[in-house]
Parts: sequence; C-alpha cells; structure tokens
Amino acid sequence: MNSTPSPDQPNPPHDKTLHGGATARRPVTVGFMFSHPVHFIALGFGSGLSPMGPGTVGTLFGWASYLVLNLYLTVSDWAVLLALSIVGGVWICGRTARALGTSDPGSVVWDEIVAFWLVLLVVTPASFWGQCVAFLLFRFFDAVKPPPVRYFDRTVKGGLGIMLDDLVAAFCTLLVIALWHAL
Repeated sequence: MNSTPSPDQPNPPHDKTLHGGATARRPVTVGFMFSHPVHFIALGFGSGLSPMGPGTVGTLFGWASYLVLNLYLTVSDWAVLLALSIVGGVWICGRTARALGTSDPGSVVWDEIVAFWLVLLVVTPASFWGQCVAFLLFRFFDAVKPPPVRYFDRTVKGGLGIMLDDLVAAFCTLLVIALWHAL
C-alpha cells in the first residue's frame, strides 16, 4: 500500500503517517470524536479539534481543568489521577492515533493535558504569572522539541511515544523553573 496521501487527503506537517501507511487517514471531526469515548478523551474533550494550535488549546484546557479539579482533589488524589491518566493515556492516544491513520496526530491532546497537569501540580502554589511562565515554557518544549524531547519524539512510537515526549517536555519545564528558583 502506498503511504503517500492522495491530493484530497493532505498530509499536515504535524502528522506522521503510520509505518507502511497501514491505515488510511481519517478526518478529525466532531463525529469522529463522539464515535468512541476513547477518542473524546484523546481529543481533549474537543480542545484538539481547534483548527489552529490544537496542542496550545489542549494545554489551555489542561490548565483550566486543573484549576477546577484542584478545588476538589488532594495531592494524593492528583497522584492517582496522574498515574491513571498517564498509563491509560498510552492506550487512549495510541488507539485514537491508529483510528486516525497517523502515528502522532496533532489533534490528540490528552498528552498535553496530562503533562501540564503534572507541571501545575509541582509548581502550585505558583501565582498566575508563575503559571503563565510554566505554560510558555511547556509550550516551548512541546512545540520546538529541543533535545531531549526531540529524541523521544523521534524514537519512541505509538501511544507510549505520544505520551512520553510531552512528559519529557514537562520534566524540562520543571527543570528550568527549578534552576531559575535556585539562582
């Protein structure tokens, strides 16, 4: 099977075709999102449908949902939620990527949401401006993918790869913030 997309199926720069083009690309639509609960979660409850910057919109959704959830969750609750969200996210993101026919679709933003929850949990009680800095740093590491984020983005595939590069971006964000505070 030819992995080159036909003219009516453009290959967006943020998407990568699956090895050998095993699955035909599917459009990311509201209908697709509601076709299975896994897709609804992977697409960030709709935030991944943004036509511009779905990763940024997904991270903003992660920020807003963190602020709401943090009113009700303890640190222990967050630890459980994050562990389940990361482990489950590997399967959720992988299944949705396969259904879309790409290895890392930009519309799958569960990875951004969970990784930014982790960042916010560690930096809390940061001020609004401190959270803005965390947001900007995370978006930088996630979008630009400097080393070591790039390494994981390019070498680890499937749902694990989708989740892992964002978790590494979260780690890099937290490292920069920690170094800043240490100065």
